[in-house]
Amino acid sequence: MNRLRRVWGFISSGLVGFFFRYEYEEAIDWSKTYIICTNHTSNLDIAAMCLMVKNDYCFIGKDILKDGLVTGLFFRTVDIPVNRDSKMSSYRAFKMAAEKIKNGTSVIIFPEGKISDDYPPVLHEFKNGPFKLAIDLKVPIIPVSSANTWKMLWDDGTKYGTKPGICNFYVHKPIDTTHLTPDDADALREEVYAIIEKGFYGNKLVTEVL
Repeated sequence: MNRLRRVWGFISSGLVGFFFRYEYEEAIDWSKTYIICTNHTSNLDIAAMCLMVKNDYCFIGKDILKDGLVTGLFFRTVDIPVNRDSKMSSYRAFKMAAEKIKNGTSVIIFPEGKISDDYPPVLHEFKNGPFKLAIDLKVPIIPVSSANTWKMLWDDGTKYGTKPGICNFYVHKPIDTTHLTPDDADALREEVYAIIEKGFYGNKLVTEVL
């Protein structure tokens, strides 16, 4: 399913003029399992993550994606839907995510929990879930800054239209969590926020094109 999604993401984005470039702070060892956290300003961020992550992966995303024509295919099979207004749904989602991580599947999550309603977008407060999970399972976090996808296609593109071009991403080095305790979850969240914020608002050169 993930191979299909990578092919679909590449073809569907490329045919309409969207391409993705990534700068890596350091090389990523994709034989390991990660939690990937990135800011979210555009539906293009999903395709970009599908192409970036080289091992087996799943998304945690809002449960209405189960009703989508394409997204529904994946959220009924490999991905994890969550109703963020329900504590029970969130608990079940992160329990499923823990099982997938233990089985070697990386988890991609947008810790803001939504695409910003602001235009231009701002980086909103992160949810705690992914950082508690990373510490509990001693799995590293990869922060990713989506720098300019909103300029090409903000949200789903219906309000401000689209502008084909190159979407820039900065892939920060993984953060080790093996030495952290549950009491460090808030500090880890703030560390990841600051890293993503710097890449989001900064102007960085990029080196890999997909």
